[in-house]
Amino acid sequence: MKETIVRQLRKIEEQHGVRILHAAESGSRAWGFASPDSDYDVRFIYVRPMSDYLRLDEPRDVIEWQLDEVLDINGWDLRKALKHLQQANATLFEWNNSPIVYETTPEWDRARALSKDYFSGKTAVNHYYGTAASTWVKHLNGDTVRYKKYFYALRPLLAARYIETYHGEPPVRFDDLLNMDIEPTLRAAIDRLLEVKKRTTESEQLPHIPEIQSFIRDELPRQKAIGAAMPDDRNRDWAALNRLFMEIVAQ
Repeated sequence: MKETIVRQLRKIEEQHGVRILHAAESGSRAWGFASPDSDYDVRFIYVRPMSDYLRLDEPRDVIEWQLDEVLDINGWDLRKALKHLQQANATLFEWNNSPIVYETTPEWDRARALSKDYFSGKTAVNHYYGTAASTWVKHLNGDTVRYKKYFYALRPLLAARYIETYHGEPPVRFDDLLNMDIEPTLRAAIDRLLEVKKRTTESEQLPHIPEIQSFIRDELPRQKAIGAAMPDDRNRDWAALNRLFMEIVAQ
């Protein structure tokens, strides 16, 4: 599958006249809880020729390449990515830290190193709270549950707890988040969930797991309050990002 994905990346470069700087897995496969029928969520950062950045009719800053049952491939222009980095976009940090990298470049290594200066705990906690709250409202209040949706609430809440505890970027893999100190009853319930998840498809509806329901219900308001109380820690300096952008585009 990696060879298939890399072939698609080469087609993107050829057809759109861009150069891909970084491509990584961003979905459940990167998080470590893919279902047997999970697709591949490939996200990439690309740079255009310098002349494209001087046009009055600016090209689109995204490439939406493929979306089907197997592959979900789309990417961001370098300018868009660096703007989101300055905004401390938590999704971009996850692309940077994905354990599944299809390809990367020395230029993006420099961007990844620079990103450490732009991580915002407050922004990330609020992002993870919002993701978990949306999942709770939309998917976890019925009579039965798609077990994959539990992870879409558990993982962001544990990531927020990681930031609360360690004051840094949370790991992408769910298993790494489980290395934190977690209540024994919750940990046992998560272990059971992981075992069932390996054997079920994404669409299967199953009974609620009370321990997990209770944790999500109680942790949501706690993380909301933590995020609201955290000081604004965003780095609003553009100088380093502007320099990096101009250096990469000029190459």
